Parts: sequence; structure tokens; C-alpha cells
Amino acid sequence: MSKTEVILTSNIIGLGAESDHVKVAAGYARNYLFPQRLAVPLTQANKRRIESLKQRRSEREAHEFNTMSELAKGVAKLVCIVQVKTGDDGKMFGSVTTGMIADQLKQQFDISLDKRKVHIEHPIRALGEQDVELRLHQEVTATLKIRVESTTPLPAPIEPPATEAKREERGERRGRRGEAQAESAPKAGTETAERGERKSRPARAERPPRAEKPSKAEKAPKDAKPAKPAKSEKAE
Repeated sequence: MSKTEVILTSNIIGLGAESDHVKVAAGYARNYLFPQRLAVPLTQANKRRIESLKQRRSEREAHEFNTMSELAKGVAKLVCIVQVKTGDDGKMFGSVTTGMIADQLKQQFDISLDKRKVHIEHPIRALGEQDVELRLHQEVTATLKIRVESTTPLPAPIEPPATEAKREERGERRGRRGEAQAESAPKAGTETAERGERKSRPARAERPPRAEKPSKAEKAPKDAKPAKPAKSEKAE
């Protein structure tokens, strides 16, 4: 495959920036770089443009540095929600990708970010919060907090049949009655003991019956005087 040397007029990630001399495939340069005005052939006439390209590059990099520095401050305060599908046991199908995070940043916060600037150190295969590094610039990095949530609804809990629920209620009622009886048992025992003590006390001695009072007829009149003996008849 033939190669050709070109001068880049724009920043191309993975290839170079303005004023860089790079070698690329001739077909790639002819069919993509030159039509898109991303590069020009390396000629004596085009070498004169290198100084102006370097000036443009420095201005662009300064602008990107300031923009990404401000973006890093704002991203540190955000929580990006990424929804995934999970099974009934809560386990994810697959893992969270850099493209998913970049898409959610665009949808939720209107932040356009190349997915290649999202760096995931370890595959994210669990629900919850995770920290992801954003390499916004060569000299600027930021930490984005993402929250992985499941879109699969949790299974509804199985309710016990009505008969079992009634049995449980009856059992609870019986248990409460038993507790109430157990609490009242000591009181009943004390009352029974008190009654026994009262019965065991000796009976009081019965009083002798009162003598009946004589009736008025039987009483002797107070004014009645004893009868005098009759005078003996004089001796004849």
C-alpha cells in the first residue's frame, strides 16, 4: 500500500494536530483528508502555511484548555444515571460502556463528549454508584460519578392465601388471650387465698338469747296493796 506525506490543517484524534507532517495511505488522503480539507499535500508552497497553522493550533489548544477546565469543575458536581437491564437476581446483562456514558451525558446534561475521553479502569457490571475518569485534555482530567440503575421491575412478593392469613390471625388472638390469662392468674390466686383465710378464722361465740320480758298482764300493779286479813267475828 503506497504512502503519502501530508500536512494536517486540523486536529485529528489519533493522527495529529495542525502543522504536523504525517504519512498516511494514499487512498485515505485522496478520498477523505483532502476532500474534507483536513490536510494538504506536502509541497514547497504548502510549507509556507506551517507558521500560520501553528498559530491556529496554539489558539485552539488554549481555548480547549479553558473550556475543559470549566467543564471539569461542572462535571464533578453531576451524577449521571445509566439504566441497564438485569435479571431477576439483579445481575446485569453485559457491562456499562464508554458509549453509554457519553450518550447519557448528552441526553441528561447536553454535554457533547467523545467516548474516547471516557476512561473505565475496570468493567462496570454491578448496580450502584461508580467513579469514572474523564480525560478531557492532555492537562485536564475530571471524575464523573455515575449511578447504574436497573430498568427491570422487581418481582411482586407472593401474598399468602386468605385461609393462611386467617389462621395466623387466630393464632395471634389465642396467644394474646393466653398472655392475658397468665397475667390474671396470680391475681385470682391471691383472691382465692384471701377468701380461704377469711373462712378459716374462728366463728364468734354466739350470744345467749335474751330473756323474754313479762307481759303487762303478768306484771303486778304498783298501786295494789296487800289485802288485810278479815276481822274475826266477835265471840258471841
